[in-house]
Amino acid sequence: MGKIDSTDNSENMINLYFEKEETQTDQVLEGRVSITYEGRFDSISINSQIEGSSDVFTYIELQGKKINHPYARLPIMKKEILEPKNIQFKVKTLHVPSDDGSMAKFRATLIQEHKEIGSAVKFIRIKKGKD
Repeated sequence: MGKIDSTDNSENMINLYFEKEETQTDQVLEGRVSITYEGRFDSISINSQIEGSSDVFTYIELQGKKINHPYARLPIMKKEILEPKNIQFKVKTLHVPSDDGSMAKFRATLIQEHKEIGSAVKFIRIKKGKD
């Protein structure tokens, strides 16, 4: 089982935050990407991976707009968002973890000219809901 950790660090160019460190099946989880990098960048990518599973999180909201993006990777072009320094999103999963729960890894990446220039990682525990 992975550990809950974050790359929340004032020296990072990009940080990833969640309202909670745990979620359950079909429960909405709110997240935020904060960018402190002052240089040029083209896009941001948010990736999610549920350890030991092929299940994914579905991105259901981006910057207050409802979306339905049922894929592990959400690419966001800088020009598509009004406030690229503070990106808010919501996700949920239909993954049903084992009795002891599952770990999900989220990674936000800052991209300039097809090269990664910064990233942040956050682990979220998916616990089994009450039956």
